[in-house]
Amino acid sequence: MLQPPHSSLQVAAVPAQREPVRDRDQDAPWHTEAVCRRDEAGLFFAPSKEPTAARLSREEAAKRVCARCPVMVECREHALLQPEPYGVWGGLTAAERRVVLARRRRRDLELKKTANAANRIAAAG
Repeated sequence: MLQPPHSSLQVAAVPAQREPVRDRDQDAPWHTEAVCRRDEAGLFFAPSKEPTAARLSREEAAKRVCARCPVMVECREHALLQPEPYGVWGGLTAAERRVVLARRRRRDLELKKTANAANRIAAAG
């Protein structure tokens, strides 16, 4: 993801999801440990005019790379906070990230409504 895309399609087996790395050098940026910095960078971004079947296959391969990455959670949060409009980041496609962001916005609105209602009840009561 952090290097220009190329056509390598090498993918390893998929281990379980990982928690954020907490014991690494806190001065080093998270992306220095990203698996995608190696051979698989071409998996993460679509070439122009990519057929749908090829895109889906490439995205699944990219997600398998993400699944074995020690900084997947950090990568995902980076992509959600930026927000990154293209590519697979932290195991999510751009469309999947849009869904996550929409859900977060709805959740935040609901929490705000609940807090406002609680404040009105407390002030009245």
